[in-house]
Amino acid sequence: MADLSPSPEALKLITWHKWAGITILALSGLRLLWRLTHRPPADVPMPAWQLRAAQVMHLALYGLFFAVPLVGWAYSSAAGHPIVWFGVLPLPDFVPVDKALADDLKELHEMLAWALVVIAAVHIVAALKHQFIDRDGLIDRMRPGRG
Repeated sequence: MADLSPSPEALKLITWHKWAGITILALSGLRLLWRLTHRPPADVPMPAWQLRAAQVMHLALYGLFFAVPLVGWAYSSAAGHPIVWFGVLPLPDFVPVDKALADDLKELHEMLAWALVVIAAVHIVAALKHQFIDRDGLIDRMRPGRG
């Protein structure tokens, strides 16, 4: 997003990016509510270090699911570019317009987004390892209607 040249097409892409971010933030809230009200499935037997790594990964993913869009929203506010979700719902600015703050938040948003990409990729590779190398049924726990 940061490398787009100013144009009508870039404005459209940035607007869609903001809509996606706010949607992800809302869905993350719903997902967190679900997790807090529903017990996770029993753990698949695995070494303690893998179980701990999975717990840390889940915490990092949840944290980044909230941090990335919130920092993006703050950046948009600081840059003086309001967010109107799907062109219908204007969202409040929660930081004042401040160019220096906007520059810092833009960089933080980008770093957090890349951290999310890396952690999600590692998480996916670990799940695939459990499915195809360990064959321990870990992915079956995610299937709807599991027993």
